[in-house]
Amino acid sequence: MRLLLDEHVAKRLAKQLRAHGVDVLGIPEWKDGNYLTADDAELLPAAYLDDRVLVTFDCQTIPPLLKRIAEAGEHHGGVILVSSRSFRPKDIGALLRALLTLVRQRGGEDWEDRVIYLQ
Repeated sequence: MRLLLDEHVAKRLAKQLRAHGVDVLGIPEWKDGNYLTADDAELLPAAYLDDRVLVTFDCQTIPPLLKRIAEAGEHHGGVILVSSRSFRPKDIGALLRALLTLVRQRGGEDWEDRVIYLQ
């Protein structure tokens, strides 16, 4: 499982995940930062082509976009939605533990078109 951390996810999380052997990039470092200001409708197809699962706190605009993608018969590389009700954005430890557990348990699965809420 190759992760892509949305720009709202703490940058320190990528460093911590890498220390545990996870293939992860933040949007600022991915594709030379060309997607920093990109619309989510551009970001998801690019992540799909790069075989990356998007990790995002954007539980408002991403789900409707995923619905439109599915209705159009298009695909995405997978999305891990993180609710700020479950995780504080700056609580790196809790996010790290949850993502490491997910990667260990389900990292070898096909993530195309998969959407989960991180628990």
